[in-house]
Amino acid sequence: MRMASSETTDGTAAQAEDYIRRSLAHLWIPTQQPNELAEDDALLVIESGEGVMLRDSKGRQYIDALSGLWVVNAGHGRSELAEVARDQMARLGFANAYAYASPPAIDLASKLAAITPSNLTRAFFVSGGSEAVETALRLAKQYHYNRGDQKRFKVISRIGSYHGTTMGAMSVNNASYLNRTPFEPLMPGSIAVPNINCDRCPYEKTFPECDVFCARTIADVIRFHKPETIAAIIAEPISTAHGSWVPDAQYWRTLRALCDEYGIVLIADEVITGFGRTGTWFGMEHFDTPGAGPGTHVQADIMTIAKGLSSGYQPIAAALASEKIAQAFIGEAEDTFIGGVTFGAHPVACAVALANIAIIERENLVENSARMGEHIAGRLQELAAAHPSVSATRGVGLMQVVELQRNPESGEDFRPEDAIGKRMTQALREEGILSRGGASIQIAPPLVINREEADNLVDGVDRAIRRVELELNLG
Repeated sequence: MRMASSETTDGTAAQAEDYIRRSLAHLWIPTQQPNELAEDDALLVIESGEGVMLRDSKGRQYIDALSGLWVVNAGHGRSELAEVARDQMARLGFANAYAYASPPAIDLASKLAAITPSNLTRAFFVSGGSEAVETALRLAKQYHYNRGDQKRFKVISRIGSYHGTTMGAMSVNNASYLNRTPFEPLMPGSIAVPNINCDRCPYEKTFPECDVFCARTIADVIRFHKPETIAAIIAEPISTAHGSWVPDAQYWRTLRALCDEYGIVLIADEVITGFGRTGTWFGMEHFDTPGAGPGTHVQADIMTIAKGLSSGYQPIAAALASEKIAQAFIGEAEDTFIGGVTFGAHPVACAVALANIAIIERENLVENSARMGEHIAGRLQELAAAHPSVSATRGVGLMQVVELQRNPESGEDFRPEDAIGKRMTQALREEGILSRGGASIQIAPPLVINREEADNLVDGVDRAIRRVELELNLG
């Protein structure tokens, strides 16, 4: 059943058109050009949401298949989070985070120390994921500086990864869809290495015979650039920007071993993968460490979190540091970590994030993510068998992806004239699905999704793919 309905009278046509007119005149939407917005129905104005559903200004309903942007883990319409924000605003709406603490910030930092990997004990709060990455990079560099290792300024990141759009974060970005050229030169010392891709291995090797060569060969890069100049390695546990490949645990064990051998800070960017998205509390939990005890997994020195931390109900993020990192900032006044943000550790944002974590725990949303993710993955495998354009499906938890090609048998990708991004996004929308369409369809609904909603989501994706295949005369 299609979820997008025709226009209703809840928001009149005149109101909807007024929204579009004023948006064109005043609102800058990063991913759309003004001429695109001028097209009829090109701009959606989202007015309300409940659970996994969103409603636009014309009364049409959609399944939010991307949780906004891998954000709304606890689902839309959580009135209790609004009540928490109201109560905290009435008590204390702001405190100078440069100089003071507040009870919500203390409580949230303590809670994060309890639920994140055991070595992460300190939370530095900021407003968003890009700021969290920026903070992690600065923490890593000043960590070395404070310890007298002042030549370490270089950062290794992976081709195809995404870490944000502030200047430092963009310097370690290598996502194919992000054009860095207008902003270059970026942060000096940014080194890009190949990413994991077992279908199209950049080294033309085959797993497991390769013994994670893509990770092991980073040692050659470190030695070439001189270990004493490398400050950090940053990587997402599972990279949505690079196709949601789930590495073998040995991949992350190898990165950890390289950092230990050469004295490099390991940063795990969990902005997307945190708070149940992958069917575990954090993505790093998928990578165990043999012989280190039950439930022990590879641990980073710094972890960045955002998005699911508050499910988007307040802008908040953090860089979480291990005690090893924190100790380098204790001592003389000049050792203090440099910088911060005005709205870091905002008491309202911290209170809402704490209540959001309570919802995730109380409603067992991490477990539901694993369960519904497994169901959706099975349905997608069935879908793949029925479509000539589907080359692969993969993922973990509620972070699934459908890969499309013009001809999977020959390996032919879509042509520019196919306009697959615009075509697929529109087809999904017409089937009542809001997601990031293209040659990769991201499926990452809120963690509250139930089996019926999951089936409706996959059925809508199925119809959208069929529609595009017919338009392009595929199969």
